[in-house]
Amino acid sequence: MNEPQNLASTKKTTQVHRQASKQINFRVSEPDYLKLVRSAQTLNLSVPAFVKKKAQGARLVAPKIAAQDAQNITHQLAKIGGNLNQLAHHANQGGQIDPQALKDLQNEVQRVWQQLT
Repeated sequence: MNEPQNLASTKKTTQVHRQASKQINFRVSEPDYLKLVRSAQTLNLSVPAFVKKKAQGARLVAPKIAAQDAQNITHQLAKIGGNLNQLAHHANQGGQIDPQALKDLQNEVQRVWQQLT
């Protein structure tokens, strides 16, 4: 009868080309891990990215805007940009721009600016 082949030896080995070729693993206590998780979340980083930056001596500063707020502001700016493109396209085609549309767009920009300050 045939003996089962060792599948591990017949697999092709593929090399992964990474910028960082060395990996470090270490264990921490549950309280220490939770502290790392909280710190990483505050900076909008993963735990490994946070630990790596700390090990490299990076000066980490908490963002002034929460992640959800930044997402909302990004969405608002995208809408404003779309509106501005439509107005510019219309003007470039020789059309008249409604002064109220420009005023509304200016008010939207002002509202986003107030969220940032």
